[in-house]
Formats: sequence, C-alpha cells, structure tokens
Amino acid sequence: MLDAALLGTGGMMPLPGRYLTSLLLRFKGRLLMVDCGEGTQVTLKQLGWGYKNLDAICFTHFHADHISGLPGLLLTIGNSGREEPITLIGPPGMGVVARSLCIIAQELPFEVNIAELPYERGVTRRLRLGDYEISALAVEHRIPCFAYAFEFKRAGRFDPDKAKLNNVPMQAWNRLQKYETVTLDGAEYTPDMVLGPPRTPIKLSYCTDTRPVAELPEFVKDSDLFICEGLYGEADMLEKTASHKHMIFQEAAAVAKAGGVQELWLTHFSPAMAFPEHFINAARSIFPNSVIGKDRMNKTVHYRDE
Repeated sequence: MLDAALLGTGGMMPLPGRYLTSLLLRFKGRLLMVDCGEGTQVTLKQLGWGYKNLDAICFTHFHADHISGLPGLLLTIGNSGREEPITLIGPPGMGVVARSLCIIAQELPFEVNIAELPYERGVTRRLRLGDYEISALAVEHRIPCFAYAFEFKRAGRFDPDKAKLNNVPMQAWNRLQKYETVTLDGAEYTPDMVLGPPRTPIKLSYCTDTRPVAELPEFVKDSDLFICEGLYGEADMLEKTASHKHMIFQEAAAVAKAGGVQELWLTHFSPAMAFPEHFINAARSIFPNSVIGKDRMNKTVHYRDE
C-alpha cells in the first residue's frame, strides 16, 4: 500500500492556512517528496510522518513557490542525525539551482545527489529509485517543467503447483518470491518459474504548472490517484490562466476523464481564490470523482487485487 499526502495546496505564495503545493509519498516506511516551496517543512512537521526517512525530492520546475524551501528542509533533516544520501530530481539546471540555494546550508551530514532529467517537450523519462519507479513527462510551462508518475509494481502470487511442475527445490522458493534468481547445484531458477502473472501496480500521477498537453492523458492513464493543478475554478479565467501556462478546474477534470483515472485531487490554487470548494462542480460536471485538495489531506492507496 502507498500513503499519499498533500503538504500544501497553494500556488504563487503561502497563505495563512494554505501552504505551497507539495506532495509527500510513503512506501514501506520510506518517503519521497514532490516540490518544496517556502514553509514546506512546517506543514510536514504538522502532518507528523517524520522527515528523517526522506530519500528523494522530485522538482517539477524551478519557480520559487516550488523550490525555495529546500535549504531549510535539508538543514532540518541534517539536524535529525540522518547520514544517508538524499537525491534531488528535476529538469536541467537542478545541480546549479540546488548548489546556489544550499550556499546557506553547506554543512550537511549527508551527500546530496543530483539527477538532472533531459527535457524535450512531450517526451517521458524514466528512472528507478529504491521501490519507486518514476516517470517524468516534459510538459508546457514558461520554463522547463515535468509532470511525474510513480508506480509500485508487484510480482504475481506464488504458485506452488507451478514451482513443483518446474522442479524448483523448496529451498529456493523464498528467494524466488522476492524476485531473485537462484542457482543451486549448477541449475538456475528464475522467479517466473514459481510466480503467476504480475498484479496491477499502484500508480499515482502528479501534474502542476502546465497547459493540458496532448501526451498528458496517456501519461496519467489508469492512475489510482491523479493530483493536478486547478489555478482557478471559473471558466471565464481560462484566457488569463492559459496565458500563464496553467490549467483551470475544467481542464484538469478533462485530463482525468481522458486518462481513465480513479480519483482526481485538485491543488495549486491561486491566492485570489479563497474558497476553491465553491467551484468543485465545475470539475465534477466533467469528472465526478473530483476532490478539492486541502493541506495535509491524505489517503492510503491499496493494490486493487490484494
């Protein structure tokens, strides 16, 4: 199972009661964050999931409301006694931006690894970090920006009859179930000899600060949870929103519908929109399972075929 929490839901500037847009994922006790604007560590502390086990931060882009909280967060994690490396993932320039911000956070007790992903509009990049399979789609903002998808795959169920049919020794069964290849007495045994077909993975997608590009529905396809920006809820704000390379509620809902996702959470609200919940029907008229995101709102996403 995967735990997902919105640390903040605001765009541009933090407000009383609304921190800047950020996502926190927890899987098998390890944490991964997406974006880290000003004040993110405060709402992270309020959530109560901890921060010492944070292994990576994925950045959508380098506007201040998505990254200015980085040095303070790294210092806080350093003061917790962490010594394991932390990986920062983002568009080209990730290294320069991180090093510049961290001039004020130089004495960290852990390494900061940088993963810069090549940016080519409409192209998806993939990497694996521990149990996280991460995909990044280059979307359309005023500067290079990525949408992210996270998949948590699970091997098929152990099939003892299949193992016996393939003459797999019992002493290899446990390791094969962990998706290891085992060699015994010169014979090699592979996981497919004891496992059934792969089960449906958990998929969570996250998209903010972009126009609804053509590749986006396929990118988020079949997500258990799709988190997407909705800068405004009013249809008459479309022209202004589009000129700044953002989306309104209706556009986010249309992507969710086209992608066949299970649930949509809206986030990254304009500070001028004090009550985004007043406009939820604009999204639900297109995609009924739309929800207004709130700071520290969280849920546990289960495998569909547990």
